[in-house]
Order: sequence, then structure tokens, then C-alpha cells
Amino acid sequence: MAAEDRHDNLRGRTKAYASRIIRLYSHLQQTHHFNDAALVIAKQLLRSGTSIAANHREAKHARSKADRAAKFQIILQELEESALWLELLLEHDMTHPDGLNQLLDETNQLIGIFITSTKTLQSTWAV
Repeated sequence: MAAEDRHDNLRGRTKAYASRIIRLYSHLQQTHHFNDAALVIAKQLLRSGTSIAANHREAKHARSKADRAAKFQIILQELEESALWLELLLEHDMTHPDGLNQLLDETNQLIGIFITSTKTLQSTWAV
């Protein structure tokens, strides 16, 4: 798969991920009106989960490989944070586990993709 095709696929995938996070946030907001813990976690997840797509789009227009690698590192940090919030929602039974497990699985897959992408990008610096 060409680099541009991979980028477009990942662009769609990170946007879909952000949409799923938004839907989860809305669900938590509707079902946990007076549960401060759920709403705080939901807001944190909304911030970290949606920033992944935004940072990925910014990375496409990075000024240098180092700038792109820095964006990928931010994406990895946001994915790790999102994983934490999803794990806490699961541990505290704040919503349906099936959907959370699927979202956590996608989070972990994206982490793997961005780790690989970062390593690939860094290996091209040596050339």
C-alpha cells in the first residue's frame, strides 16, 4: 500500500475513532447526569480521544520528519491517556462493556500503528 493510501486509511480510521468517542461521551452524559466521576472521565476522554485525529491531520503537513515524529509522539500520549479512561470506565461499570472493549481494542491497535510509524520515520533519519 502506498504511503498516501496508508495515510488516507489512517485519516479515516482516526476520524471514526473520534466519532466513536463523541458518541460515548454523549451516552455517558445522558445516562450519568449526577455522577461526577463518570462525567469527569467522559470529558477527559473526549479531549484525548478527539485530539488523535486532529494531530494526525496536522502531522501530514509537518515541516520536517522531526516535526512529524513529534506529532506522532503526541498521538501516542493521547492514545495512552484514552486507554486509561476507557479502562476506568470498564472497571467501574459505567457503561456497556462490549462497546468499551471494542473501543479499547481499537485504541491498542492505533497505539501499535503509531509506534511502528514512529520507528519507521526515525529509521529514515539515519539515511
